Amino acid sequence: MRPLDLSILPETFAIARLPGSAPAPAWVDAGPFTGALCSVTRTPDELSIVCEDRAVPEGVTAARGWRGIRVAGTLEFSETGILSSLATPLAEARISIFALSTHDTDYVLVHGETLGRAVDALTAAGHRFFEHKP
Repeated sequence: MRPLDLSILPETFAIARLPGSAPAPAWVDAGPFTGALCSVTRTPDELSIVCEDRAVPEGVTAARGWRGIRVAGTLEFSETGILSSLATPLAEARISIFALSTHDTDYVLVHGETLGRAVDALTAAGHRFFEHKP
């Protein structure tokens, strides 16, 4: 696997959970989008929302304090092993992840307390970190 160019998103994220039948709440997309990442995924069992921590109201079931690592550039659908090349060194370092993919690229969220160790593990695996550019 080739080394990947990565960046750390400046925001702190929450991973919220609502019932699968719940409508997407207004706080998900309140006002113009200015963050680096927002994802809404629905299954019959749940509505999962990844967004800036500060957007999630108190009382909503959410895991807070996550930081995002973004794969730079646009990935081709034919590329294989991208997430594996991130997940494997993080698993070996005993760092839990929450992975997201978009049409263009991949993201890995790690809890803020483990961000430094995650950067060390990914750098040791040959990946490179650059300043995040929105």
